[in-house]
Amino acid sequence: MDIFLMGSRHNLNDFEQIAILCVLGAAFISLIYAAWLRTVVLKKDKGTAKMQEIWNAIRTGADAYLSRQLQTILPLIGVLTLVMFFSVGVVPPSREAIEEFKTLESTQILWMNGVQFVIAVGRTIAFILGATFSLIVGQWGMRMAVQANIRVASASRRGFNEALSIAYYAGTITGMLTDGLGLLGGTVIFIVFGRAAPDALLGFGFGGTLLALFMRVGGGIYTKAADVGADLVGKVEKDIPEDDPRNAAVIADLVGDNVGDCAGMAADIFESYETTIVSGLILGLALVALTGELKWIVYPLIIRAVGVISSILGTFTVPIWEKFPLKFLRAHDAEEAMFRSYEVSSVFTVTISFILALTYAQDYRLAVLTAVGVGLAVAFNPLTSYFTSTKKAPVKEIVKSTNTGPATTILTGLSVGMESSVWALFVIAIAFMIGLLLYTGDGATYVLYAVAMIGIGMLSHTGNNVAMDSYGPISDNANGIGEMAWHDMKDKETLKARQIMADLDAVGNTTKAITKGVAIASAVIAAVSLFGSYITDVGRVQEQLGQVVMDSIRVSDTKVFVGLLIGGALPWLFSSFSIRAVSRAAAQIVEEVRRQFKIPGIMTGKVTPDYARVVSISTASAQKELIPLATIAVLMPLVIGLVLQVEALGGFLAGIILSGQLLAVFQSNAGGAWDNAKKSIEDEPRDLKANTGKGSERHKAAVVGDTVGDPLKDTAGPALNPMIKVANLVSLLAAPVIVKYQLFTEEGGVNFVVLAVVAALLGATIWAIAQSNRQVQAAPVVVEKAVKKTRAAR
Repeated sequence: MDIFLMGSRHNLNDFEQIAILCVLGAAFISLIYAAWLRTVVLKKDKGTAKMQEIWNAIRTGADAYLSRQLQTILPLIGVLTLVMFFSVGVVPPSREAIEEFKTLESTQILWMNGVQFVIAVGRTIAFILGATFSLIVGQWGMRMAVQANIRVASASRRGFNEALSIAYYAGTITGMLTDGLGLLGGTVIFIVFGRAAPDALLGFGFGGTLLALFMRVGGGIYTKAADVGADLVGKVEKDIPEDDPRNAAVIADLVGDNVGDCAGMAADIFESYETTIVSGLILGLALVALTGELKWIVYPLIIRAVGVISSILGTFTVPIWEKFPLKFLRAHDAEEAMFRSYEVSSVFTVTISFILALTYAQDYRLAVLTAVGVGLAVAFNPLTSYFTSTKKAPVKEIVKSTNTGPATTILTGLSVGMESSVWALFVIAIAFMIGLLLYTGDGATYVLYAVAMIGIGMLSHTGNNVAMDSYGPISDNANGIGEMAWHDMKDKETLKARQIMADLDAVGNTTKAITKGVAIASAVIAAVSLFGSYITDVGRVQEQLGQVVMDSIRVSDTKVFVGLLIGGALPWLFSSFSIRAVSRAAAQIVEEVRRQFKIPGIMTGKVTPDYARVVSISTASAQKELIPLATIAVLMPLVIGLVLQVEALGGFLAGIILSGQLLAVFQSNAGGAWDNAKKSIEDEPRDLKANTGKGSERHKAAVVGDTVGDPLKDTAGPALNPMIKVANLVSLLAAPVIVKYQLFTEEGGVNFVVLAVVAALLGATIWAIAQSNRQVQAAPVVVEKAVKKTRAAR
């Protein structure tokens, strides 16, 4: 048997060839399942004319934002595509690439030999493919969420189960796109390039990660600028409900839920899914070279395919748990139904992994690693829920602290976030220790491969994870549409529908916090795997060039320690710029909303606010930060590597991973805890004399805490995930160049070409920092035009 020449070219046996075909089949099944769910969701009705009017405003704003974002990032993607191609020609190809394409070695194409040219083309195409897939997942996922939110609102008038099914199935579409495209890309690259796959896979991973960074940063700034502005004026100053149609920022807030939590998170998890495949296959190919066994590559691909089937089984069962025949298994709310479905997926994956490990790989340890990865994802559910759920002690403590004002509310939330970050790190460390114990006697490469396998196991249920995350903004938007369309309706049916949507929305806050925890943990595991790949790749290039091979990172070396310090500082700089961007945009929105509230007729509901003005402020503010922040993430590793060299760059990456993980979890969970503390008070009976419920002083203190937490949990914290992996992937891509071209020569002189490159990179980095610090004021002419437009509408 020789399917696609896999037998003769890659030495795959019959079972392995069939398995690879099944992996491709699973990728297509995932995409077909997503297409089928789309037809199911779109068949549902879109409610009343008033609901559709509000929905059209949200849809138009979201589409406009994504179009503007695409125009901003495409030029940089074009430049990096050229860099991907030309960078391959300055270093010799790897031994694996030469062996894979040895018939082309004597061919000369442009300034490269045939092997270099094939790798250059492959890496470039893979980069474009990774970026395109990430863009598809983010944009299509967001558009599907927009299509679903009005249908969820309409379905809530008929019952809880139908509304839950639409919201969850719409989120599942994004999850299955993530599964299908990620698995398809990695598998096809392996089939085409074989042992040379790592050279192309790096381009695939970098393309997906870079797009995720753009979508995470831009979406996060947009959504939280609008949210903070809407809450500070609407809730604190005017004492009106969250999605009140009189608030000029309400449409921008609802748009932000889609571009931030749907498009941004979907692209984020997709690139983690990509990166774990990339690192797993790179380290797996290193083990193939050591052992001659292809199980190190084939097994993780099969597990990813099993995860696709597991996600389909789990997500499909969500609606059945509310009326399950066995009462002790019956779900009492949406959160419990989702957790039940996740358990179904987990049991299926772990069972199949043990069967595969014992019969095919004949190494039970691979199944244990898969189970540890699945268990790690499951463990983050109760861990994150403990620190962010309204039912648990930490959030209750924050609620209690609102009795004494905003300051104590903020202090308590900060302490909750800090503690949660420590326990999350311990859980990840325990998972790593299990991998170390299983392969400690086999060598460092095996241990790093074990870490990559834990990451693959953890993200095997990406379909479930993305579905749970996208469910949150879909239910939030549905609740907002209901609030705006039915704010003056008090009949029994409407009140019941609004309660259903409020219940779905409350669960969405918890599921979003949980999936953020999983995304952060997976980012750390993927980054550690890439860190291992970096050491392996540097050693390979050094061996080819006849240099001393680096097999470890010595923290005792001064240059390495300097790299560690700078790497640890980078996530703080990145978060600083992200939060500052939200603060500046929110200040502009606050001023605009205040201005519009002064217009006669707005507060009485006789005049419609100018929603488009706030949407434009959020859009412009989000675009401003995209290029500067991406520039910092891409160029800083290059500067450190060229100046301090490869071992110090390894220290730099270690610093980013540790500091980034702690800071990301802290920000995410602190923000989630403040958010749910606010919702706990909003669910209380309104009694201003007793200081309870909406409009009370306790509620205002909670809103202040929530607005502080918003940019932490939805902008700065999540943006660190792709930033960590961008830095690691850039380092991996640049490692051969950094090894070959050094700033200081062995004779003690200076390489002036490298010096010029370093100066240019430093100049671009300083420009990026200056651009991010630049204060952007709304042009008075534009404001005046907006005022005239509003008056004309009156």
